[in-house]
Amino acid sequence: MTTLIIITILVFILNIPFGYWRANVSRFSTQWFLAIHIPVPFVVALRLLSGIGFSWYTYLFLVGGFFLGQLFGSRLMKWIHQHCHQESSCLVMDLFRCARS
Repeated sequence: MTTLIIITILVFILNIPFGYWRANVSRFSTQWFLAIHIPVPFVVALRLLSGIGFSWYTYLFLVGGFFLGQLFGSRLMKWIHQHCHQESSCLVMDLFRCARS
Protein backbone atom coordinates (compact mmCIF):
# COMPACT_ATOMS: atom_id res chain seq x y z
CA MET A 1 0.00 0.00 0.00
CA THR A 2 2.89 2.37 0.72
CA THR A 3 4.28 1.76 -2.77
CA LEU A 4 0.90 2.58 -4.29
CA ILE A 5 0.75 5.90 -2.42
CA ILE A 6 4.29 6.81 -3.52
CA ILE A 7 3.50 5.96 -7.16
CA THR A 8 0.27 7.98 -6.94
CA ILE A 9 2.22 11.01 -5.70
CA LEU A 10 4.76 10.58 -8.52
CA VAL A 11 1.94 10.38 -11.08
CA PHE A 12 0.43 13.55 -9.60
CA ILE A 13 3.77 15.41 -9.81
CA LEU A 14 4.44 14.11 -13.33
CA ASN A 15 1.13 15.47 -14.59
CA ILE A 16 1.44 19.00 -13.22
CA PRO A 17 3.55 20.36 -16.13
CA PHE A 18 1.33 18.56 -18.64
CA GLY A 19 -1.80 20.05 -17.08
CA TYR A 20 -0.09 23.45 -17.25
CA TRP A 21 0.61 22.93 -20.94
CA ARG A 22 -2.90 21.58 -21.64
CA ALA A 23 -4.58 24.59 -20.05
CA ASN A 24 -2.83 27.01 -22.40
CA VAL A 25 -3.74 25.38 -25.73
CA SER A 26 -6.99 25.03 -27.67
CA ARG A 27 -9.28 22.27 -26.50
CA PHE A 28 -9.15 19.10 -28.64
CA SER A 29 -6.12 20.37 -30.57
CA THR A 30 -3.11 18.16 -31.24
CA GLN A 31 -1.17 19.77 -28.38
CA TRP A 32 -4.13 19.23 -26.03
CA PHE A 33 -4.22 15.50 -26.83
CA LEU A 34 -0.44 15.26 -26.47
CA ALA A 35 -0.52 16.98 -23.07
CA ILE A 36 -2.97 14.35 -21.87
CA HIS A 37 -1.43 11.26 -23.48
CA ILE A 38 2.35 11.78 -23.26
CA PRO A 39 2.45 10.96 -19.50
CA VAL A 40 0.58 7.65 -19.97
CA PRO A 41 3.64 5.52 -20.97
CA PHE A 42 5.50 6.90 -17.94
CA VAL A 43 2.63 5.91 -15.66
CA VAL A 44 2.62 2.40 -17.15
CA ALA A 45 6.41 2.21 -16.69
CA LEU A 46 6.03 3.28 -13.04
CA ARG A 47 3.44 0.52 -12.57
CA LEU A 48 5.71 -2.12 -14.06
CA LEU A 49 8.90 -0.99 -12.32
CA SER A 50 7.24 -0.70 -8.91
CA GLY A 51 5.52 -4.05 -9.16
CA ILE A 52 2.07 -2.77 -8.14
CA GLY A 53 0.54 -4.46 -11.16
CA PHE A 54 -2.77 -3.73 -12.81
CA SER A 55 -5.28 -4.66 -10.12
CA TRP A 56 -8.57 -2.79 -10.32
CA TYR A 57 -8.04 -0.87 -7.06
CA THR A 58 -4.77 0.62 -8.29
CA TYR A 59 -6.64 2.36 -11.10
CA LEU A 60 -8.64 4.39 -8.56
CA PHE A 61 -5.46 5.81 -7.07
CA LEU A 62 -3.46 6.35 -10.25
CA VAL A 63 -6.30 7.75 -12.37
CA GLY A 64 -7.13 10.07 -9.47
CA GLY A 65 -3.50 11.19 -9.24
CA PHE A 66 -3.38 11.63 -13.02
CA PHE A 67 -6.43 13.89 -13.20
CA LEU A 68 -5.63 15.81 -10.01
CA GLY A 69 -2.14 16.54 -11.39
CA GLN A 70 -3.67 17.78 -14.64
CA LEU A 71 -6.18 19.91 -12.72
CA PHE A 72 -3.54 21.34 -10.38
CA GLY A 73 -1.33 22.21 -13.38
CA SER A 74 -4.15 24.04 -15.12
CA ARG A 75 -5.01 25.99 -11.95
CA LEU A 76 -1.33 26.81 -11.48
CA MET A 77 -1.19 28.14 -15.06
CA LYS A 78 -4.12 30.47 -14.40
CA TRP A 79 -2.56 31.68 -11.16
CA ILE A 80 0.90 32.30 -12.66
CA HIS A 81 -0.52 34.05 -15.71
CA GLN A 82 -2.67 36.25 -13.47
CA HIS A 83 0.00 37.15 -10.89
CA CYS A 84 3.23 37.07 -12.89
CA HIS A 85 1.85 38.01 -16.31
CA GLN A 86 3.68 35.19 -18.10
CA GLU A 87 2.11 33.89 -21.29
CA SER A 88 3.81 30.64 -22.28
CA SER A 89 2.86 26.97 -21.98
CA CYS A 90 6.07 25.95 -20.21
CA LEU A 91 5.80 25.72 -16.43
CA VAL A 92 9.56 25.75 -15.86
CA MET A 93 10.18 28.88 -17.95
CA ASP A 94 7.21 30.72 -16.46
CA LEU A 95 8.40 29.95 -12.92
CA PHE A 96 11.91 31.09 -13.85
CA ARG A 97 10.65 34.35 -15.38
CA CYS A 98 8.27 34.92 -12.46
CA ALA A 99 11.11 34.46 -9.94
CA ARG A 100 13.27 36.96 -11.83
CA SER A 101 10.62 39.68 -11.92
